[in-house]
Amino acid sequence: MQSQVDEQEKIDKSTQDKGRAVSRVAGVYFMETERIGFSKWEKEDMPLARRLWGNPEVAHYISANGTFSAQEIEARLRTEIENDGKYGIQYWPLFELGTGAFIGCCGFRPCGGKRDILEMGFHLCPEFWGKGYAQEAAEAAVRYAFSKLGVSALQAGHHPDNKSSKRLIEKLGFQFKEDCFYEPTGLYHPTYLLSQ
Repeated sequence: MQSQVDEQEKIDKSTQDKGRAVSRVAGVYFMETERIGFSKWEKEDMPLARRLWGNPEVAHYISANGTFSAQEIEARLRTEIENDGKYGIQYWPLFELGTGAFIGCCGFRPCGGKRDILEMGFHLCPEFWGKGYAQEAAEAAVRYAFSKLGVSALQAGHHPDNKSSKRLIEKLGFQFKEDCFYEPTGLYHPTYLLSQ
């Protein structure tokens, strides 16, 4: 137990914002909205991954015990990079265009072996919650999926307690499909489908 506490303290120290947020150099975005630049995860992005997935407010909705160890965060980053290499998709890191501040991530992952359906998701740093960034990023991602990736449908789900994600998924036009067991949280998550 003490080693978990020590490890979480290390993550917390490494993710503290030291004045200016980590940013991307202008022009490295493959997609932009009015306020957001979409980039791609790289091995050097571990500080950003820790800042996002090491935050207990974020991990609460995507982890069974409400936290991720340093090894689990590293594995998540590695999975995103591998998904990009294999499928050309990932939960892309998002940056505020005006400041370069790291917002979180939004994008896709493979959906149970189906080639024409992707799972969509978004994880934002808490300081960007409630400001319309999730909707702006998700709307752009949906357009990208149907116009550039050529998928026939998108699937999305949310933690049963995350009412904000539920509202956003419904606002995007997703229709409730069923409650599906989501192994990372050990809970049944409401799951939705959006067809083109």
